[in-house]
Amino acid sequence: MQRSSHPPKPLSSLPPPVAAYIEATNSFDLERLLSLFADDALVNDQLRDYWGKPAISEWAARDIIGQRLAMDVTDVIEHYGNFVVTANVSGKFDMTGLPEPLVHAFYFTLHGDQIVQLIVLRNRYDI
Repeated sequence: MQRSSHPPKPLSSLPPPVAAYIEATNSFDLERLLSLFADDALVNDQLRDYWGKPAISEWAARDIIGQRLAMDVTDVIEHYGNFVVTANVSGKFDMTGLPEPLVHAFYFTLHGDQIVQLIVLRNRYDI
């Protein structure tokens, strides 16, 4: 499995919306999580689009809070103003057939102090 060659940046070094997203996710705080997104933001989680706060609210309630998703950040990369956060994820979902650790990449695009786009993909090291 590929591992980061450098330690992750502390959350305090991240832009406030990205750090707050991780903190809200790990504390299962739906209201705080939703407050971070622009009204017309896009979330694409595992190739499914959720446009706007109503759709993002349903996604977050079901797949983040409902599944008790937790993020253990292993790497952060700033790339042309976007932030890629790699994390081992866990929660109350069926892990049958999934690798251990389960690694996801969270691609954040910000506008000011809001998340305008978040793409979440499972990283694969077996191909």
